[in-house]
Amino acid sequence: MSNIMLLDQSTINKIAAGEVIERPAAVVKELVENAMDAGASFITVEVKEGGTTLIRITDNGCGIPKEDIPLAFKRHATSKIRNVEDLLHVASLGFRGEALASIASIAQVELITKTGDELVGVRYLIEGGEEKTMEEIGCPEGSTFLIRNLFYNTPARRKFLKSPMTESSYINEVVEKLAISHPQISFKFISNNQTKLYTSGNGSVRDIIYQIYGKDITKELLTVNREEGIVSIEGFIGKPVVSRGNRSYMTYFINGRYVKSSVINKAIEEAYRPFSMAHRYPFTALNFMVASEWIDVNVHPTKMEIRFHDSQVLYGLIYEALHDVLVGKEFIPEIDFEEKGKEKRKEAQAIPEPFEKERLQAIKTITPEISVKSDVVARPELPVRPEFPAKPATPVKEDFGGIEHFIIKEEPVYSEQINLFEKKLLEPESVPQHRIIGQLFSTYWIVEFEDKMFLIDQHAAHEKVLFEKNMKLIQEKEAHTQMLNPPLVVTLGMKEEQVLLQNQEHFRNIGFEFEPFGGKEYAIYGVPADFLGLAEKEVFMDLIDKLGEESKDTTLETVLEKAASMSCKAAVKGNNKLSFAEAETLIGSLLKLENPYHCPHGRPTIISMSKQEIEKKFKRII
Repeated sequence: MSNIMLLDQSTINKIAAGEVIERPAAVVKELVENAMDAGASFITVEVKEGGTTLIRITDNGCGIPKEDIPLAFKRHATSKIRNVEDLLHVASLGFRGEALASIASIAQVELITKTGDELVGVRYLIEGGEEKTMEEIGCPEGSTFLIRNLFYNTPARRKFLKSPMTESSYINEVVEKLAISHPQISFKFISNNQTKLYTSGNGSVRDIIYQIYGKDITKELLTVNREEGIVSIEGFIGKPVVSRGNRSYMTYFINGRYVKSSVINKAIEEAYRPFSMAHRYPFTALNFMVASEWIDVNVHPTKMEIRFHDSQVLYGLIYEALHDVLVGKEFIPEIDFEEKGKEKRKEAQAIPEPFEKERLQAIKTITPEISVKSDVVARPELPVRPEFPAKPATPVKEDFGGIEHFIIKEEPVYSEQINLFEKKLLEPESVPQHRIIGQLFSTYWIVEFEDKMFLIDQHAAHEKVLFEKNMKLIQEKEAHTQMLNPPLVVTLGMKEEQVLLQNQEHFRNIGFEFEPFGGKEYAIYGVPADFLGLAEKEVFMDLIDKLGEESKDTTLETVLEKAASMSCKAAVKGNNKLSFAEAETLIGSLLKLENPYHCPHGRPTIISMSKQEIEKKFKRII
């Protein structure tokens, strides 16, 4: 074992930099927060190659006095606090006194700054923690930081950075969140000479949300304004119709500081639970003003995590505030039908009887091949044509058509049932013995076979059929595209755009056609044929979300599986009446699958009950 010794200051600074500066976005966050604390009303962030070669932060703040500049780059040097008691009342964004020292220890830093009472400014150079030069220079009031060659002397850390585009997206996300939390400041973000964000600084959070997220989200905002003793909440939340498959839309601030908190996450999600589907997360842009003695922001070196004096009280206040805004609202999205002109209806309203008849007729008459080019918005996945050779019909009441196939649920508890499934039920000669009795609750199909009764969940069964069908089509590159006119327009953040561009070949292979539409928007000109008539935009964004969650490089198989899972949205739902012929076709399609027992999400497609068990319930046997 080696002797214990003190590390030199350069090594200490580099280790500390690893805690504070994980990537270029951390540099931007620290320097922009310092600019905001300096009273800047205009801040420009410019990066090249994701911030690895250059980060330029320019502000019109108060500047740094010449005599304070060398001290500012020392560890634990700060103008924000004077003693430990001040930590209980920190109101500024940066206060730890580690940022400049950490940045200077792993980069080549140039500072140009001037205070209001000085005639000339100062140009200061420091590289790897070593001061190089300090000289007078003509410049406007404020400060400009130029960070070059980040991690140039710590190559091991640099190799763990993502691609320049990914790193730029992280920086863009930081600037966006700072802009939302401080709408009175004008922010400009430039990446590789392209302006990605430019806010006016007019104090309107709604305007900034519009610039970042687009009109589709902005028009669905609800205002939150609540004050309850120790905390006040103001900002916007989205209606439940605005949701994502991850928490990327959940943005909130504590006293103007962007943070992450499991307590706040839980309060928001619980408030939305009665109004949204499981595993969907809402849009929020909220600022919580909390009494300083109730929080400890000095938990984590990046100041991202926060600790509360009484998290349960805060949880209750947030939950009640959001729940009160949501409760009593009529969240009924409008849906457009482009049949004989646009006809709008509320999603929550029942389908009128005439339309229901048209929908069922469309299902009966449109084949999958025709549906690719058809203008009729209907489910083309359930053709009534038999998919197997015609079999002798089994008579059923009211003279409905013949019954082709049926399937039994695999029940590990009863070994004889498995044997029946493997040896008899799937054999062609067993098909004439299947007897469809009818539909229960417009969702479950009752089928009799030998001495058992089976219940088929039509939605779960159809999900499984579509999943397998689309996996096959996509793998064989036979997926069809339905062209849209007019196209759908979506607004993508930098991270979402990166996911799309990295996987654009996969998106096109499964049937999407799209191209840039200017700014943050993309136009979707074509969608997979099986998605026609669904919420195509939602499916597109959901797929981006799910691919963006992958911790490693996305494989083709991953994209195929997720895309096929998305196609399950086209499955016939519960509470939809199907004809006997449609049920026969669905059952026939299900039987062709290798594993028809569960839907892609793991739910059973079929359950069974023996005649003996039924007779026991009726006390016919004991």
